[in-house]
Order: sequence, then structure tokens, then C-alpha cells
Amino acid sequence: MRRGFLALVAVLFILASEFSAMGGGKEIAFWTTEVEKDRIAIQKEIAADFMQKTGIGVRVVPVEENLLAERVTAAYAARSLPDVIFHPIDFTIGWAEAGILDAESSTQTVNSLGKGTFGSGPLNLARFKERYAAVPADGWGQILLYRKDLFEKGNLDVPDRWDRIAKAAEALHNPPLIWGFEGATDPGQTYTQQVFEHFALSNGVKLTDPSGKVNLNTPEMIETLEFYKKISKYSPPGNLYWLHTRMDYLSGRAAMIVWSPFILDELSGLRRDQPVVPDIAKGEPGFLARNTGFVTAIQGPKGRAQYGQINYFGITRDANKEWGKQWVEFLLNEGYLKWLGMAAEGKLPVRRGTKEEPEKFTKGWMDLEFGVTTRAKISRFYGTDVVKTIMAGVESFDRWGFSEGKGALVSKIYGTKVVPEILKKFLDAEISAQEAAKRLDDRVRELQ
Repeated sequence: MRRGFLALVAVLFILASEFSAMGGGKEIAFWTTEVEKDRIAIQKEIAADFMQKTGIGVRVVPVEENLLAERVTAAYAARSLPDVIFHPIDFTIGWAEAGILDAESSTQTVNSLGKGTFGSGPLNLARFKERYAAVPADGWGQILLYRKDLFEKGNLDVPDRWDRIAKAAEALHNPPLIWGFEGATDPGQTYTQQVFEHFALSNGVKLTDPSGKVNLNTPEMIETLEFYKKISKYSPPGNLYWLHTRMDYLSGRAAMIVWSPFILDELSGLRRDQPVVPDIAKGEPGFLARNTGFVTAIQGPKGRAQYGQINYFGITRDANKEWGKQWVEFLLNEGYLKWLGMAAEGKLPVRRGTKEEPEKFTKGWMDLEFGVTTRAKISRFYGTDVVKTIMAGVESFDRWGFSEGKGALVSKIYGTKVVPEILKKFLDAEISAQEAAKRLDDRVRELQ
């Protein structure tokens, strides 16, 4: 009886192996930080299209961006990484250096699609030992949103400079009805670093000095810390992150916030789950969208900058490399406009087109609609000038460290959230600006 059972198991094993060899059970795992329900549904549609074309299944696994670093670290230790990871530039170089990403596979994919079809900026940010650590996917530039109607009523200038931001925040601050400037203060959120870094860049704060050494203990950093604390006085108390700032702006309770362009569909009232209170109060759909101004680059005393985020498709060490490369090529070719269309307002094309049609994706993006419950072109609510402004910066977004070859260090900075942690202690008056700058410098040096 036992001998017969073992024989049956052996036969089943052989059959399973043959089935696998014939292509049965082909599947790769794709981790994505696009976790919203509607976006997961679209990614599964793209995966279904890919399977129909190639016979390779894709298991779409949502991972919250704030938990991505620790999830990847744990999977790496267990040798169970997914095949492809959609992730921000914050981690790209660090993961390549750690052996998590397979730069050879990504470089082959870029070359297959055509290096000249990508923007040079996104490609250069991912450069790693004469190769590319990952393949550019999409990007967005951070923007300061402000209430144009309130600014006009108060005879206030466009808040594109530090002095104008501070003046408007003080003039419009009237809690609990409205907060003059709602900033990011949560020490456990990546969003806090994104907002603070935007202001630091606007004052010429760099991660390193001209010799390449980390140098955050500078007069420019101290000046930025003090300014950030000054405008944070006009924010609600507590640990604030993107959910709070978005909610308060859509509720008409914030005069200024800093956010990504992903807010544009909610702002337009195109989502039933995100009511726009000023629209309801006025009885005018689109009122808040029409009365919102956008600032891309902010000017400080010693600089001018716009924080930008580029996202990548990374093929991992543990991947089925051939299947992973096919999936990434499909995402950036047949599936690209559907991918960008998940949230066109915050997914700018970093691959402009194909070798045969050089502007295929940039032109296609202009025709995409955004929104969830209701769909509409961005230009319908904001005009073509705003659309062009959003598109214009993708080649020149600024970030700490990448142009100086410190991408691996940036990954550690974002992974440990050291900047939000120290910033919060300063905002809570536990340490001075001078001590905060020194601690930032010391802690970042330790991460090298």
C-alpha cells in the first residue's frame, strides 16, 4: 500500500513538472505602492492583458509606501522578494547597492525599449555603476496649493516666496475656521520629509558640501528649520500628514498646503468619497478647483526649487528575470497609457514615446481623463496652462543627494525617517534649531 502511494506521488510530481515546463502555472509577483482600490483594479486589468499576450500571470500585491522599506528588507532576508517592485527613487540606488535590485536586467530592459525614449533626468537618477538600477515608470512634482479667492480678497501676493508664504499664513489664519498654512509634522511619515525637503532645497540646502561630505549643519539649514517652525504655527496641533492636509483643504479649512498633483481629482469633486465642502456650501461644483492656485518652484533666501518624485519598476535579485523584464516592457509599452491613466494628474510620463512614435505617450497623456466616480480631462478644470506647468518640471525636479551620487544614503535617510523624527523634536521645542541641524548632520553621517 505504501509503495503504491509513493509511486503515485512520483507520477504526480513528474506530471506537475511537465505541466510547468509547458508553461502551466507561470506567475510573477508584482509589489505596488498604488494601493487604492480603483488603482489595484486597473493594475489587475493590465496584468490580465499581459497574461493574454504572454501566458504569464501577475499577482498584484499592494504595499503601503510607508511600510515598503521594511517589507522589502524582510523579504530580502528571507530570499522571497517579489519579481518586480514599483517604488520611489528614494530606495532605488540603496536597494541596488544592497543587492536587492538586479541592475543588469533593468539595463537590458531600458536598452530594449530604447534609452532615447526616456527622459534623461529620470534615467540619470537611477544610474548605478554604468548601468540602471531600475526602469523609470512615472513621476510628479510637489506643488503648493493656495486659495486664490482668499488671497485676492486679502490683496496678498502669490505665495511663491518664503516672505509671501509667511505673510499670507499670518493674514489668513483664523482657527478653527481656517488654518493659515497646514504643514507636515508627523515624525513617522515620509510625507513630512517630502514637504520639509522642498523648503530646504528652496534655500539651497544640499545633502553634501562641494567635497562630497555630508554637511547639513549649515546656516541655510538652521534658517530653513526656523522658517518651517514659523509657518507651522499656523497649522493645527498634533502630528499632521497627507491625510490631514488633504482633508482640511477639501473642507475649506486650510489656506495653503503642500501636496502632490494626485490631489487634483479630489479637488475637482470627481470622487464621491471625498466631498468638497466649499463647492457644497457655494452650490457651485468646481468652485474650489477654480479658486485654487498652484506654485511649483518655491523661492527661498538662497535658492529656488521644486521637489520631484520619480517612481521606478525594479526587477529583483530573486525574480524570474525573463518574465520580470517582459512585464516591465509591457507596462511601459502596451500598458503604459492605462498605467498613467490610473491617476493621470500625478503620473507624468517619463517615457515620452517609442522609437517609431517619439511623442506617443506625452501626447497620449494630454488626452487622459482623471477622477474616479466621474472622469474628465485635467484641462477642463484647470486649463491648459496648469497642465503644461505640471508637465514642465519632470526633467529638472530637485532632490537631496542623487546628483551627488548619494542615492544609497538617501534610501537610508528615508528608510529610517531620521529627518521627520528630529524635525518634530525641534517643532515641539525640545531642541533648538542649532541642535536640530547638528543632530541631523550627525545622524545622517552615521548612516553612511
